[in-house]
Amino acid sequence: MIQLTQDTKQRLIELYQRRGIGLEGNIIKLIDPGSDTEFAAYLTACGEKDKDNRRKRLEITKQIQSQNKDLVQSQQENQKLMQELQEALAATEQSRCDAEKARDAAMDDLDMIQKRTQFELINLIVKVSLIIIIGVGLVTTTIYMIALFANKDTQIIGSTWSNMFGILLTNAFSIIGTIMGVKYASEKPSK
Repeated sequence: MIQLTQDTKQRLIELYQRRGIGLEGNIIKLIDPGSDTEFAAYLTACGEKDKDNRRKRLEITKQIQSQNKDLVQSQQENQKLMQELQEALAATEQSRCDAEKARDAAMDDLDMIQKRTQFELINLIVKVSLIIIIGVGLVTTTIYMIALFANKDTQIIGSTWSNMFGILLTNAFSIIGTIMGVKYASEKPSK
């Protein structure tokens, strides 16, 4: 046990009375008040105040630990949500890329179908035009030949036949030129 002088005891009591500052901790248990009842009351008051302060600090520590635990749980939940959000964003980006690829494939298919349809239409127009041109040429030539063999006047039929072939050739080249122009005008320039 620690023995204090009367002067030290008196100063400690005055400090406690004026400022509310007293001894704290386990040192209170080690000081012997002796027969001084006023100092014994001082040590008892300091001990009770120390117990109250320790209890308050313990409650604050528990409260802080509880809050820290809540914060750690909140942080873990936030990290989990962030990860889920990033995964959702990645899935959305992948879906967007897949949709763009599907759209590009559909556009390519549509272009191919349009080109095939145009090609088929052009082929049909050319075939019909050639059949008409050849048919008209054959009919006109047949009439001209019949007139020649029948010894009829062929001057009118000859000039008609000549004009008809000129018109047919001009129309044939005109049709083919128009079709080729439409074909090349409708093609998309290469990327």
